[in-house]
Order: sequence, then C-alpha cells, then structure tokens
Amino acid sequence: MNLNQVTIYTKIPVETVEFFQKLGLNLIIDSLPRYARLECLDGESTLSVHIAEDVVVTNNIVLYFECENLDDTVEELKSKGLGFDEDPSDRPWLWRQAYLKDPNGNKICLFRAGKNRKNPPWRVNTIQAI
Repeated sequence: MNLNQVTIYTKIPVETVEFFQKLGLNLIIDSLPRYARLECLDGESTLSVHIAEDVVVTNNIVLYFECENLDDTVEELKSKGLGFDEDPSDRPWLWRQAYLKDPNGNKICLFRAGKNRKNPPWRVNTIQAI
C-alpha cells in the first residue's frame, strides 16, 4: 500500500495552494477556486486542495514533509515570507524538525530523519505474512 494523496478542505483554497507552492509543491491540476492538486517533487505523493462547501473544516492534522537539507529549506522559506512556530531542532526520536502552519491553521512539520524515518534503533522486527 502506498499513500496516494491527502486532501485539505478549506474556505480559502487559493491562499492554501499559494502556501504549498511556496513550500515547493508543483501545481498539476488547477480548477481553482474549487479544486487544485499539487505534487511533491520527491516521491509520488500528491496534495489536493478542495473548497469546503458542505464539509466541516477541522484543524486536527499534521502534514510531514521530509527535506534533505532542513535548515537551508527553512531559511529559504523564511525568505519567501513564511513564518515558523518552531525553528529546526533535534528531537529525542532522532528526527530534526521545524513547524509552521498553513493558512487554515493545519500544522506542517518539515523534518529530516534519514534512516531513522522508518528504521530507528527501536524498530519492531516484523515478519511478512505469506
């Protein structure tokens, strides 16, 4: 199984798309103000932005984007006018993380985990069922 996409429902789709374009996502479908889809430049995942018409909007998600050079990426985004709630810092779970919010208040984590993303020292050994 592979995560295909995440959809954000919002009352402000244009501003939301502009924010994620500043983060570096590439706009691939533009039906604004109703819908847009962006792709991550690394990997295959996409992010959809859909106008919230009959949907209750809640801000209880966190989107995680891994960056090869986290500190440089944060500085570049700050130069584009994006504000961060937390600057990059090393975490006890062996990730380096920084946080900001999108225009809807959704929490965005930019991180660098390297091999520890899926293989930390405490990973559970699993055997695939056949």
